[in-house]
Amino acid sequence: MHRWAPIGLLLVSGASVPLLLWSPSGLSRLTSLREQRQGIEREIQRLGRDIERLRVQADAIKASPSSVERVARDELGLVRQTELVIQFDSE
Repeated sequence: MHRWAPIGLLLVSGASVPLLLWSPSGLSRLTSLREQRQGIEREIQRLGRDIERLRVQADAIKASPSSVERVARDELGLVRQTELVIQFDSE
């Protein structure tokens, strides 16, 4: 009896390991998670570049009054009191 226990355990593990590897929670799940991680890492890199670009932009705005004016005009649509705004209808 004691002699057959290791052999039985070996047979059970030999059959269960392949089943676990090819089950939905096995290798296919691992591959899917790896692809998801790579996508997230690419997104992190993109966001890091965006953050750096915005930091440079913020530093420029803090250091230069002309940058503040440019942002106020371009992004907020502000004009000086002495300026006249003329809008044309686009057809």
